[in-house]
Amino acid sequence: METTADATTADGTTADGRTGTIVYRPARPEDDEALTGLDGSFTTDSVFEVTMTGEGFTIRETPLGSPLRKVFPAEDDDVDDADPGPRRTVVAYDGDELCGFVETSYEAWNGRLTVRDIEVAPAWRGRGIGRALMRYALDFAGERGAGHVWLEVSNINAPAIRAYLRLGFVFCGLDTSLYDGTASAGEQALFMVRWLR
Repeated sequence: METTADATTADGTTADGRTGTIVYRPARPEDDEALTGLDGSFTTDSVFEVTMTGEGFTIRETPLGSPLRKVFPAEDDDVDDADPGPRRTVVAYDGDELCGFVETSYEAWNGRLTVRDIEVAPAWRGRGIGRALMRYALDFAGERGAGHVWLEVSNINAPAIRAYLRLGFVFCGLDTSLYDGTASAGEQALFMVRWLR
């Protein structure tokens, strides 16, 4: 497999990188339609069950009786994030086909790089694209001097949680009400972190 490392230009933008036939580059306005149309759904045969205890909570992967398929609703682009700081979105393409992307933002006040979204199209999963995209997120964290990378994931997204654990993330929090009033009501938000310092 041929690999070409990315380079950061003088203005701080990341030049194109390539792994095999996959090209990684910063997102452009012309990518918007492909980004919104990417199938981020997943199927899982287990979930991470959250149990509240008197002193906190426990998380345990639990098998399901039958597979669960989750299709995420369209996101509301009007959500105001109260100045999330510098952002970067990196896309992965094979020719004209969008394979995946990662969207990140940096908050200087606490040295946190947030993975706002990371998705890999179903046909491209298991080929290292998610790992490569996360490397781009970690590179951005390094450029900004971030102390940690943080993300939120639904407890039913076991495939993503297992991938994040393999990438060195650990559980750091829980919100049992984050999805109330949404199509994901009943799920719990798990927060994960990867320390960089």
